[in-house]
Amino acid sequence: MKIILISSRVEKVRTLSLNSWAKGFLSVLLLGIPVAAGTMLGVKIADGRWELLFDNSISEMQHQLVVQQEQVDTGREQLDSSLSAMTFKLAQMRSRLVRLDALGEQLTQIASLEEGEFDFSVAPGLGGPDNVLIIEAASAADVEQELGLMFARLDNALESRESQLQILQSMLSDKKLKSERTVAGRPILKGWMSSKYGMRTDPFDGGRRWHAGVDFAGRQGSDVIAVASGVVTWSSERSGYGNMVEINHSDGFVTRYAHNEANIADLGAIVKKGDLIAKMGSSGRSTGPHVHFEVFKNGRTVDPASYIKRTSR
Repeated sequence: MKIILISSRVEKVRTLSLNSWAKGFLSVLLLGIPVAAGTMLGVKIADGRWELLFDNSISEMQHQLVVQQEQVDTGREQLDSSLSAMTFKLAQMRSRLVRLDALGEQLTQIASLEEGEFDFSVAPGLGGPDNVLIIEAASAADVEQELGLMFARLDNALESRESQLQILQSMLSDKKLKSERTVAGRPILKGWMSSKYGMRTDPFDGGRRWHAGVDFAGRQGSDVIAVASGVVTWSSERSGYGNMVEINHSDGFVTRYAHNEANIADLGAIVKKGDLIAKMGSSGRSTGPHVHFEVFKNGRTVDPASYIKRTSR
């Protein structure tokens, strides 16, 4: 390879001959500088991109950490709130169970039921196949499952108590209804029996007469009450009875309350056991303030004494 040098000052042309080593060095020099510069520039640009990408990754990770921390805090607050609510509900259910037990015991005593028929102090007998639900859960889920089991047990206890109370209430209602319908007790609150049922000496003429009821003497204007629930079928004057109230009861029973000062119950009224129906007086064929009390069974008079002493069962 030859290199020709031309000078503007010296009108001469110089020629240089290069051997193979010189040629190689010159080629490396001419080509290597641009390549090296390009490589360095590329590396610098690449380093800038990696640095930007790294910074962005760090920022994204930090953002994700903040979001996850917020989610953890929210979850913890929800868990605390849920546990507090469940604890409060648990306390309410236990308090309700205690009240139901106390009420049940009281009703059982009032109803005079047989011992052991309704024992609210012990859990009722329950049974059934064991269908176990297998759940794999973390510790938080285990706590929730345990609370769920506690609620289930309390729910079962409450349901059993409520069921027993409903049955007991039904029994008491039936018992009360039976008591209301049963002819029993005295037709007065204050006073004494002055004449019995059957043959007696008539107070007006001294002859023997049949007395179809019993007499209760007392103070003028004192209360006369119904001995059983029923419908008033008479509330007016009647010959020999004066002011009289007649009540039709169930099972063929009819009761009469006579010689009243005033009738309180109106004709057609529905009265309950113990209701005020009249005021004691001496109207009709009477010698003084009293109530003449008669009991009819299937259309015939019967001795009221057995019903006066009777207690509804």
